[in-house]
Amino acid sequence: MIEDTVYLCNLYDYYSPLLTEKQCLYFEEYYFHNLTLSEISENHEISRNAVHKNLKETIAKLLEYEEKLKLFLKASHIREIVKDMEIKEKIEEWI
Repeated sequence: MIEDTVYLCNLYDYYSPLLTEKQCLYFEEYYFHNLTLSEISENHEISRNAVHKNLKETIAKLLEYEEKLKLFLKASHIREIVKDMEIKEKIEEWI
């Protein structure tokens, strides 16, 4: 569960510019500010079900964007390569 939340937040960092203002608002309130669906619905005077539906659609969009664009996956691979290069450089320094 925590891994899923971290993954979704990482995807949000990459793809939030592709989301609507409301999608960003509800996502941030739920995942970053830890508000419940009920609290979000009260704050925006909409039904709890509408917030839930919006969040589900937002998550689906984030996953779809990653499936098609793979920006997070590519960035992860690049970080691993850089990390390996740094390790190799340190080993070479020690030898």
